Amino acid sequence: MSPSSQAEELSYEQARDELVTVVQRLESGGVPLDESLKLWERGEELAAICQRWLDGARARVDAARKARTGKADEAEG
Repeated sequence: MSPSSQAEELSYEQARDELVTVVQRLESGGVPLDESLKLWERGEELAAICQRWLDGARARVDAARKARTGKADEAEG
């Protein structure tokens, strides 16, 4: 399994926790440039995964609100 396909299977919490670790390593300093670049790339990938999870959650909330509002409109009509 490739690293990107593994990343796609991460839950929001797993991606967020790994992202926190990546940021801490980068902020601590003392990491060689090549490793820093790899960490940064991984961090970008993890941030994108988290954003997709959040976008999906927002869409579900919006859909639930719309469905609820639609039912309320039907009851009033």
